[in-house]
Amino acid sequence: MPRVLVTPLSALEDAIESHRPSHIVTLLSPEHMIETPAGYAAARHLKLGVNDVADPAAGENPPSRIHIDRLLDFSRGWDTKQPLLIHCWAGISRSMASAYAVLCDRAGPGREVEMALVIRKAAGHANPNLLLVHHADAALGRGGRMVEAVKTMGPPLQVMEGVTTALLLPLAPP
Repeated sequence: MPRVLVTPLSALEDAIESHRPSHIVTLLSPEHMIETPAGYAAARHLKLGVNDVADPAAGENPPSRIHIDRLLDFSRGWDTKQPLLIHCWAGISRSMASAYAVLCDRAGPGREVEMALVIRKAAGHANPNLLLVHHADAALGRGGRMVEAVKTMGPPLQVMEGVTTALLLPLAPP
């Protein structure tokens, strides 16, 4: 079954070993960016240097539309035969927002709430970065539905770090 994996940086090596993803997305601040893991071509590792801020005026290197455009282009080149692994520092905010963008893209319009609930059911700790979600909503032409759907997820469990979480890829719309 095709799936997107979300993990914190601390579990990256174990997730690669256990799940053998074909593609990896790293969302870390530029000063903490990692090298491409051994055994992966650079073309299968997307590095997005962004900080986990939800207000573009609140910090350096906030998520931008270009980051989401690069993520969506990269994920559309993934054939789903092996998992797509997305990670950030804690596996809670940037990576969950990115996974949500990929799920919504693959599911098609009108399924934003359903995809938000898929994430909430699998990951009580998920707290998708709203700025990334806002940019994904605009890139996918969802008219605010992605942002509103994430707001209906309810408060996350308060944890310092998430765990590796598998999100099943939805079937494409008929």
